[in-house]
Amino acid sequence: MAMGSRTSAWPLAVLYAGLIAYASLYPFTGWRVQGVEPWSWIWAPWPQYWTGFDMWSNFVGYMPLGGLLAVAALRLGWHRGAFWWGAAAALALSASVESLQTFLPGRVPSNVDFGLNSLGGALGAGLMVVLDRWGILARWSRFRDQWFAPGAHGGLVLLALWPLALLYPASVPFGLGQVADRLMAALADWLWDTPFVVWLPVRSEPAVPLSLLTQSFCIALSLLAPLLMAFGDMRAWWRRMAFLPFFFGGAMLAAGLSSALTHGPSHAWAWLSPATLVGMGAALAAALLCLPLPRRVCHAVMLLCLGVTLALLNRAPEVPYLVQSLEVWEQGRFIRFHGLSQWLGWLWPFAAILFGLRAVARSPARTEAAA
Repeated sequence: MAMGSRTSAWPLAVLYAGLIAYASLYPFTGWRVQGVEPWSWIWAPWPQYWTGFDMWSNFVGYMPLGGLLAVAALRLGWHRGAFWWGAAAALALSASVESLQTFLPGRVPSNVDFGLNSLGGALGAGLMVVLDRWGILARWSRFRDQWFAPGAHGGLVLLALWPLALLYPASVPFGLGQVADRLMAALADWLWDTPFVVWLPVRSEPAVPLSLLTQSFCIALSLLAPLLMAFGDMRAWWRRMAFLPFFFGGAMLAAGLSSALTHGPSHAWAWLSPATLVGMGAALAAALLCLPLPRRVCHAVMLLCLGVTLALLNRAPEVPYLVQSLEVWEQGRFIRFHGLSQWLGWLWPFAAILFGLRAVARSPARTEAAA
């Protein structure tokens, strides 16, 4: 690996660490000193009750963090200290989170969680070090350099986060960023009993649910947006063609996992309605037409797709089944991931818009040089 080379591992590691902290401390209510030291969990008795899901989630959840931190260190040439950096940083994050949980009545710090988190981070870091010694990470770097433009780091980070954003239940499959109703409700609560509450917009007519055709249109645009983001960072049309089956397969798996987590494994594919299939087919047809587009045009069309999708989704009401789905997430075992996936689902389109604006504003000469 080239020393000092730019890598997506650093921003991904920072984002992943932030998401872990958010999920571990969610919902951030009731902060207070509870009469115990923040480090008392270290020598506390082992918890009497735990589940296999909790143990595996604590162990597996920290593996990517340790791995990303080790890869980032390897990219900087820290070959001898890469493992220790990844393992120690994961351990420090876990210890900090467990200590902060002593101030939250709704969370219970645990030395078992700390041990599993630390082991997971160490295993992830060790795995990346082994892969580096076998030359696998170097092959991945060569593959990325051949397939993607040099400035593709931001796009790759957003593409890696997109499947995670899909885990949060949505009123329209793949439809991210439906925040208008919740934003207006939050603003109304904050501005209640103040003169500024009259400034909030009020709908003159009730929101009309999206028709099946409009839902298909939203699904197609919601799939095209991340796909065009990837196209804008790829060097050749045939590589874009080869990427299509992986993209649609990953999108279907993420949507199926979200449905299975919410409604049970037997309902993993319940979201595949005729309207969804029409939208996916339209997205595939449009993607084939976009294969020869220049990189800058791909980003411009991506911005158009995001703008239209957000406008349609935020003018429509939330469907009843979505409210029931959210209750399952908020009251069940997925409370840890509720806040994490919620914010990803809400903010991903807006982060993609900022990325697209920056890509389109880049000078044509710079874009061609990067290609």
